[in-house]
Amino acid sequence: MKDVLDELAAAQRAMGKGSVPAGEAYTIEVRRRYQAQIDDVWDALTNPDRVRRWLRPVSGDLRLGGKFELDGGEHGEILGCEPPRLLKVSWLYGADARPGISEVEVRLVPGSTGDTEFELIHSAFVDEPLFPTYGPGAGGVGWDLALLALARLLADGDSGNDEEPREFIRRSAAAWGEAHLAAGGEPAQVAAAVEATTRFYAPDVT
Repeated sequence: MKDVLDELAAAQRAMGKGSVPAGEAYTIEVRRRYQAQIDDVWDALTNPDRVRRWLRPVSGDLRLGGKFELDGGEHGEILGCEPPRLLKVSWLYGADARPGISEVEVRLVPGSTGDTEFELIHSAFVDEPLFPTYGPGAGGVGWDLALLALARLLADGDSGNDEEPREFIRRSAAAWGEAHLAAGGEPAQVAAAVEATTRFYAPDVT
């Protein structure tokens, strides 16, 4: 459990503002360092055989301008690809998703000791209905879980696909609540969003 929570603490989280084709957007931003060479991190982000081990199985035309689909229903278009430093995609969910409402950009920078600085920015249209209820944790907790699996994959080749403990999810939701407060969120709304996010990702089955 300690190593899992250490991975959670390794990330810096922020909520900000940006834009997508649909209009003004909010952003969730994750920055952290991986103890792996930049080419290895890039391969884990773009090699379908490795993507399925930390995110989901992916199919489609995995080239600039091509379209992809994950087996969980997420899909989009590859908008930018500059190996091994930049990957940008549209990020939609479900067949009825409106184009232009959500984008994910990942930037990599090589470190001085063979490590890699990792930055992920997920921008979503401000009227997206999940935001008022869940806040940045709506997507943030999901990315925390995925990046935990990526860290394990880069460390030892095992993404550890077992169900994550409630404590990790609870702390992840709370961390995104702190980012929401730092961005000016109203405390009562933030507290309600953290609670809703925790229940969504780790429902009480008792």
